[in-house]
This record gives sequence, structure tokens and C-alpha cells, in this order.
Amino acid sequence: MANDHATATNVPVPYSTGDSNITETTIAEMRELAARYPVGRSALLPMLHLVQSVEGRVTPEGIEACADVLGLTGAEVSAVATFYTMYKRRPVGEYHVGVCTNTLCAVMGGDLIFERLKSHLDVGNDETTEDGKITLEHIECNAACDYAPVMTVNWEFFDDMTPESATQLVDDLRDGTEVKSPRGATICSWREAERVLAGFPDGRADEGPTGGKASLAGLRLARERNWTAPNGSSNGSAPAPLDAVPGPRPEDQPGKESQAVNGDDSRKEN
Repeated sequence: MANDHATATNVPVPYSTGDSNITETTIAEMRELAARYPVGRSALLPMLHLVQSVEGRVTPEGIEACADVLGLTGAEVSAVATFYTMYKRRPVGEYHVGVCTNTLCAVMGGDLIFERLKSHLDVGNDETTEDGKITLEHIECNAACDYAPVMTVNWEFFDDMTPESATQLVDDLRDGTEVKSPRGATICSWREAERVLAGFPDGRADEGPTGGKASLAGLRLARERNWTAPNGSSNGSAPAPLDAVPGPRPEDQPGKESQAVNGDDSRKEN
């Protein structure tokens, strides 16, 4: 059973493994991050992501390295690392798979997806498969309710998921099949994603659209029906037509519906 796995949350993880991957190169990159801010300690969050990119988690050695570079105490760094859920104190697999189980996603099937994946992968929450490929976690609102239920893989969105599409997704990840987010991004490894979050781009920031059909449905309807915003100006001028409003146009940002939902998004408009 899942609770018997060595990665279960009730099994202690050594405070230090004694085999840190933090090198002088990592320290130099930490200093580079600190130099980007008027006050160096503002770089702590990206520095912790950098630690995860080389260690696979936030390690004691990583905490001490951040503290030394920023002139903080280990306790101050640890307080931040244990506050935010994106920083992991346990080893993370090659792919971090998150299932949103907050209200709307849960109602739309997120709870079923999470239960199916726990059974399919034979792991519990915040546990990693025996092959080290998948770490499964239920996560709170991803601010993508228009695509509920949503999942993430290394923080890339997968929209309109079902238990069936979710199991196929994790199987593809474990098999080494190239996987793309419905929004266009190619899924990289956990450590590669953490390096991007640390502030070292991988050159693929423009993969995929900036907005999908569901997100832009309201804008499309407003243009089709010639809706305008109330005139709040003090000079009595008429509101600008929607065609003159800057920003992405629905026809320019087609997005991609997931395999679970066809191109008809009328259920969301209703």
C-alpha cells in the first residue's frame, strides 16, 4: 500500500545526506541573483528555487548557502522555505504532478482524479513512485477555474482533465514520451523547471498561446454583442469600442482544448 513506501510522509528524511550538489558555480549564480535586487535578501525566493534545481529539494546545505550569500541566519532562510508549499523538504521525482482539489476543481472532478492517480501510481499525497518518476500532490487553487478540473506537471497547466486523461498523462511521463501542455509548453524535468523559476530562462517562454478559448470567452462575447463598459470618465466621452481595446484577441489566441473536452466551450459560457 502507499503508506508503506519509503517516500511516505511519515518516514523521516535525513536532515543532511552529506552529498550536496551545491558547487562554487551554484554560489556564483546565487550572488548573481542577489545582485539583481536593490536589497539582496529580496533574491531569497529565486535562490531557493535554484537550490531545488541542483538538489531536488531544499536541503540544509542549500539553506546555509543562501544564508551565507545574503547575510541571513539559517533560521531566517528556513522560515521562508517552510512557509511556501512550492519549496520541498523531501526529494521530488522527475515530474511533480499536482491535482487541484479546491472547490470548483473538486466539484468538476478533481477529487476523483486525485483518488484515481493515488490508486494508479500506488502512492499517497506528497509521495513519489518507486521508480522516482512521479511525485503526486493535491494542491490548492491554481487560478485556472475556467479550465476546471486542472492539473499541473512541473507547474505547467493541463486543462479540463478526467481520471482517464490523467492516468494517460502520468503513464506517458513515466514512459519517457514527450508531453506538451494543452497550452503549448513542452514538459521538462522538475529540476529544469526549478531553474527557470530561479530566473535562468531556457529560451522557451513563448511556447503556446497567452490565453485560451475559455479565458477569452467573455471578451469574444462582448465583441460579438457590442457590449461596452460603463462610462466612468469625468469628461463625458463615450467608452472606446472593444475593437480599440489593447490586448489579445480571441482569434489570435486559439489555445488548445484538452483531449477530454471538444472545441465547444458553450458549457463555460452558460
